[in-house]
Amino acid sequence: MSATPERTTSATTAPVASEPVLLSVRDLTTTFATNAGPLRAVDGVSFDLGREEVLGVVGESGSGKTVLSRTIMGLLARSRVTVSGSVRLDGVEIVGASENAMRQLWSTRVAMVFQDPMTSLNPVMRVGHQIDEVLRVRLGLSRTAARARSLELLSLVGIPSPAERYRAYPGQLSGGMRQRVVIAIALAGAPALLLADEPTTGLDVTIQAQILNLLDDLTARLHMSVVLVTHDLGVVATRTSRIMVMYAGRVVESGPTADVFADHRMPYTRALLECSPRVSNAPHTRLAAIPGRPPNLAALPAGCSFAPRCAYATERCHREVPALVETTTPGHQYACWNPLPARGGPRP
Repeated sequence: MSATPERTTSATTAPVASEPVLLSVRDLTTTFATNAGPLRAVDGVSFDLGREEVLGVVGESGSGKTVLSRTIMGLLARSRVTVSGSVRLDGVEIVGASENAMRQLWSTRVAMVFQDPMTSLNPVMRVGHQIDEVLRVRLGLSRTAARARSLELLSLVGIPSPAERYRAYPGQLSGGMRQRVVIAIALAGAPALLLADEPTTGLDVTIQAQILNLLDDLTARLHMSVVLVTHDLGVVATRTSRIMVMYAGRVVESGPTADVFADHRMPYTRALLECSPRVSNAPHTRLAAIPGRPPNLAALPAGCSFAPRCAYATERCHREVPALVETTTPGHQYACWNPLPARGGPRP
């Protein structure tokens, strides 16, 4: 393993070349006040997202993915959360913005698809009325116009018999249909940015594929930018242009999707890939697992947070926090004192 990084850079993942930037995040930090002390769930994250670009954010549970997306949305309770850094959406600063200012952005500029559609939808309110509410409150449509647009949205997301589903309650729909309704609500205001937080959690693999294909189709048709949050690298393999790998609230590797898969340098990225099941494996092959447990974010160890679980860690790894450095591939960065060899070199 090489111990010499190629080139030190700022901690910013670059968008696709020549793409105008829609979302610019700089040194974003989100800290929760807990009984055990400050818990830094997002720690100095920076990246740019181009227009009509799809970024995959991956990592284990507790890596900071969901908190990152909710911070960008401005959804965290402010009484026990401190946010610093900068989040600019189309030039508008979100960090420190008032709730009223954020309401002007929600739905019309940025929207979110949450993990569990059953908890995202009001169980005692008809599906159509929940879509209508967004259209009437955010876009000022009349009751008749909102109903017509709601039926269009239900058709857009592939729900059969939209007029019948419009009058249904969430509990009368399958998990896949409920997630399609959540997507319809998110798209009601025609946002420029869609944050999809584990949109296929709890769905069977067939429905997962349908939802992901739907998001692909809608992204292209509506010219949206998308941040796709997931723990499954298989989800982002063919559906994103760039990947950002997070661990303990920090970005540990990022770059073009194909390059990160073929030439990853961070041992944690390899560990995530090895945890994914493969069709080529023999039946009953045991799934690989990353040894140890993610760190306590309220009491992070010194040095690299992944060092206690890393087979390649040295004394320096336990002592110093590595900065993001850039490989010879533009936009591909990693944070590791002992990176995996570059593509073409000997593998450990």
